[in-house]
Amino acid sequence: MGGFFGITSGRDCLADVFFGTDYHSHLGTRRGGLAAYDQTIGLQRKIHSIENAPFRTKFERVFQEMRGTSAIGCISDTDPQPLLVRSRLGNYAICTIGVINNADKLIEDCLSREGGYFDAMTGGRINSTQLFSALMSQKTDYAEGIRYAQEQIDGTASVLILKNDGSLIAARDRLGRLPVRIGKSEDGYAVSFESFAYQKLGFEDELELGPGEIVEITPNGIKQLKAPGKKKRICAFLWSYYGYPTSTYEGVNVEAMRYRNGELMAEQDEKNGFHAHIDYVGGVPDSGTPHAIGYANRSRIRFARAFVKYTPTWARSFMPQSQQKRDRVAKMKQIPVHELIQGKDLLFVDDSIVRGTQLKETVEFLYENGAKSVHMRSACPPILFGCKYLNFTRSTSDMELIARRVILELEGEEGFAHLEEYSDGTTERGRNLRKAIAEKFHFVSLDFQSLDGIVKAIGLKPCDLCTYCWNGKE
Repeated sequence: MGGFFGITSGRDCLADVFFGTDYHSHLGTRRGGLAAYDQTIGLQRKIHSIENAPFRTKFERVFQEMRGTSAIGCISDTDPQPLLVRSRLGNYAICTIGVINNADKLIEDCLSREGGYFDAMTGGRINSTQLFSALMSQKTDYAEGIRYAQEQIDGTASVLILKNDGSLIAARDRLGRLPVRIGKSEDGYAVSFESFAYQKLGFEDELELGPGEIVEITPNGIKQLKAPGKKKRICAFLWSYYGYPTSTYEGVNVEAMRYRNGELMAEQDEKNGFHAHIDYVGGVPDSGTPHAIGYANRSRIRFARAFVKYTPTWARSFMPQSQQKRDRVAKMKQIPVHELIQGKDLLFVDDSIVRGTQLKETVEFLYENGAKSVHMRSACPPILFGCKYLNFTRSTSDMELIARRVILELEGEEGFAHLEEYSDGTTERGRNLRKAIAEKFHFVSLDFQSLDGIVKAIGLKPCDLCTYCWNGKE
């Protein structure tokens, strides 16, 4: 994943862009970058690794090194950016969010043209933002170039460009899988993935771009370069997991959705006749917690934090690049509250169950600290397909997904012809999947939110949501 933030203003805005970009740190852990435009200096850029330290610690000196009345920033979970580019379209800084699945083909097409070349990274890889820029430069203006690049890409690409005159060009990806928001202040405009990032800086909501919409922004106004398309597929997982609690997408707040989602799961347990004694309901921190609060509110079972993450030094368990190190950090962060665990029957809600590696460690940790029983609920349906649009699951193969692996154990490859049944907890196959995963992780009971349930909790039309990771439908 990743996120971007930018401002075009009548005054120096680098400090605001620094903070606005930092507010996207939950979306990526590999690279952070800033680019700025100053009338005297022109375009400037800094990029740092953020794999082992937060964005803000790497850019503390940036105010002595850069300045500008317009600037953009990016948190990237993939390649270094923003890039500075000189092309037939002009000089500009650019950052993108998304994934390009057909990159190899597009690179070969570009290289086949006379004089075509790319700067190569370690291992010969090509920066995906540079590839987008190369595609864009095949046209004679920015809007036409962005439209062309997005049409050629199999995947997702939202883009933010800082031109050499201080104006910004922002484009939401073709099917609107990711949000792009614009805020307004008395000095200019901000562009952001997360709306709260500019709201904290004194900007008010002005516009949410539609699918494929392209705009050019100056301190004096917004000009539409391409109207939005009619087809939308915004990622439903935004609300379940990686969207920040204070964010609002398509008019739906993340935290409020998670409360509704938990309430619906509790209602479903009631309908299914779930009568086990439960002392406390809790969340698998952090994003599972609001789902658990909703469950507790509806079920009237007391909410409690049976364990707490120690975050002053380990802010994010996924920061290390190896799975083994992430698992170790996750385990070290969990501090038990013995009074709320020993001899207790506990029900936890997790935002999702992807590979299950850390969840297994968590359940073992609870039993080691005296839990009598552990029940688990997933706030979304079984994940059966690795995301090919945003790569949020970090899975390189569908067989890394715990649901897929268990189906293979239960029925062999024949089971993959019945994924819809396995997703549905009311079918025999669905019940078998839940039972097998529960036994593997030592849950007394396990259930998943249904696809209809999570769509209802979000509140948007099903046709406007991307639910590919759950049902494989594009």
